[in-house]
Amino acid sequence: MTTLDSIDRRILLELQRDGRLTNQELADRVGLSPSPCLRRVRQLQESGVIERYAAVLSQDAVGLPITAFARLTLLSHASAVVDEVEAKLRAIPEVVEAYLLAGDDDYLVKIVIPSFAAYEELLRREIRPIPAFASIKTTFAFAVTKPQSPLPLP
Repeated sequence: MTTLDSIDRRILLELQRDGRLTNQELADRVGLSPSPCLRRVRQLQESGVIERYAAVLSQDAVGLPITAFARLTLLSHASAVVDEVEAKLRAIPEVVEAYLLAGDDDYLVKIVIPSFAAYEELLRREIRPIPAFASIKTTFAFAVTKPQSPLPLP
């Protein structure tokens, strides 16, 4: 784990809010001159604290209004089975996030899709054919009550 000082945390907070800030804008917001600010950002990138930059899209605007959360339970936890399941989940474009869980279910999978019919087709075509699943339980989200937000840095 990288040790972060208060300036690093302010840089990271600002970049989580707006990853398109220019170095000058970022430096102004965190109270640094541009050179040391850029040096710190590069160090945060090189150390792996900043993994990547991305645009956040509107699901509705791109025609993917339905969000489904599928809880998947495996029949077997053999290493080869887990590896195969994870590879297949990563290969499904509609699966935008997948988490390995502790507890009753083995995976929580977030799926974005244009319609309920498309979700049913995805289940039939991509997910149910994976022989490793004992159960698939789906919950649909009606709305986002808190969108992805900056990590609460200690």
